[in-house]
Amino acid sequence: MRGKIIKGIAGFYYVHDGISRVYECRARGIFRNRNMKPLVGDDVEFSILHEADAEGSIDEILPRRNELIRPAVSNVDQALVVFAVTDPAPNLNLLDRFLVMMESQGLPAVICFNKTELADPGKQETLRAIYAPAGYPVYFVSVYEKEGLEEIRRLIRGKTTVLAGPSGVGKSSLTNFLQPAAGMETGRVSEKIRRGRHTTRHSELFFVEEGTYMMDTPGFSSMLVEERPPETLKELFPEFAPFEEDCRFLGCVHVGERDCGVRDAVRAGRISESRYENYLQFYRELKEREQKRYKGGNRR
Repeated sequence: MRGKIIKGIAGFYYVHDGISRVYECRARGIFRNRNMKPLVGDDVEFSILHEADAEGSIDEILPRRNELIRPAVSNVDQALVVFAVTDPAPNLNLLDRFLVMMESQGLPAVICFNKTELADPGKQETLRAIYAPAGYPVYFVSVYEKEGLEEIRRLIRGKTTVLAGPSGVGKSSLTNFLQPAAGMETGRVSEKIRRGRHTTRHSELFFVEEGTYMMDTPGFSSMLVEERPPETLKELFPEFAPFEEDCRFLGCVHVGERDCGVRDAVRAGRISESRYENYLQFYRELKEREQKRYKGGNRR
């Protein structure tokens, strides 16, 4: 049979059959010999060892389309990042950090702003004007008033989606709407996990409907830009690319150089000022970490 790993814990892998049933599986020893560890999100071939107890064995891990580091999951199609339009006001620095992380892993990101019932349309247009020119689809919803939710359901249909966002933005309510509990028989599995010694929050996919899975990641309040050469950070801001041909210097990093096409575009309002200011902050963070590593290497 074929299925998808939706959770892995303590050497057990819980495989959804794509319909309604979850099997508790062990992975064959051949994977250790290949130095390959099953991941949440892996499509697998598995054998049923005991149908009544829903127990099985993973025989083969099918080729992965991709593999994310944070969160640890494979075969993801998109990230849906949720913030509130207001209450709390969106932390755009945190949002940009998340977008940079997704860009660095090559994963398309979609932005969803909740709580439209609490803000005027002008606020929505301000947010759209920041992110739409960067190429990110932007959706506005009200979970409270059940507006715009069917658009999100269509957006995730047939895909595996990572859902992320800070606390207090209505992410749990949106998750509950998109992931009806009746769609997955996990009571027995959850009970087994609760009886164990493991209380750490693990990556877990939820079955929504045929071909559709979601991963709800914990709320986050801070995030470091992942380690990389500072001069490559500009590649993670897609709206910069069209203006780089107007830069005077080859390899311009758009920080302090003269005749910089990107900085001119910011002044002209063609690139969001908040996006650019966050870029400068992330660049400085990477530069400082690079200098600390350099100094530490000299001391040794």
